[in-house]
Amino acid sequence: MEKLEMLYEGKAKKVYATTEKDLLIVEYKDDATAFNGLKKGQILGKGVINNKMSNKLFQMLTASGVPNHFVKEIDDSQTIVKKVEIVPLEVIVRNVVAGSLAKKLGKEEGEKLDGTVLEICYKKDELGDPFINYSHVLALHLASREELKKIEELAFKANQLLREYFLKLDLILVDIKFEFGRYKGEIILADEISPDTSRLWDAKTKEKLDKDRFRRDLGGVEEAYQEVYRRISQA
Repeated sequence: MEKLEMLYEGKAKKVYATTEKDLLIVEYKDDATAFNGLKKGQILGKGVINNKMSNKLFQMLTASGVPNHFVKEIDDSQTIVKKVEIVPLEVIVRNVVAGSLAKKLGKEEGEKLDGTVLEICYKKDELGDPFINYSHVLALHLASREELKKIEELAFKANQLLREYFLKLDLILVDIKFEFGRYKGEIILADEISPDTSRLWDAKTKEKLDKDRFRRDLGGVEEAYQEVYRRISQA
């Protein structure tokens, strides 16, 4: 299999065509963005960490019955993935109050939720990825009712598996953003699983070990990513 032309460059990754029509190569970048691209910067080593971390977690999820786009890691920053048609939804699963949920509900960040909360946003940067509900999704033909049911099922299952996995590493999975795609008629998990797409706090100190350090100018961004990767590598 050979790497061909670049098809797309996003905020955190480049995507390339290959000589296999159903496979793509994803290359992770050190670029960092927040607030829908309004804040930009770089996190040294982020591309390698997010690539390797995502791949390890995708393989764990595969073994636990969560279908996803991972195929094979090529090198430190590149991975072969299944070519999916991305469903234009961001699915956020929340276990602890943080970020926008704290603002929306007037709750203290860090407050535990009595149940897991699932939110859906319309994946549209120019609109600020607005919060929508099932009726919007169906009315806009973004996904079918059956696809929504599968997305919800996989999101809750992946969240629970990752929550248990991270807890063994003394990490709290506060919340996580999932993206899904269609592959040969099936809904599967896509995108990445990293400190870019999830909030991870140290279980003992509640120290933030994710992109919030970049968003909020807390400092120690590279060290936080490295610490998460260190714990996963040693698991």
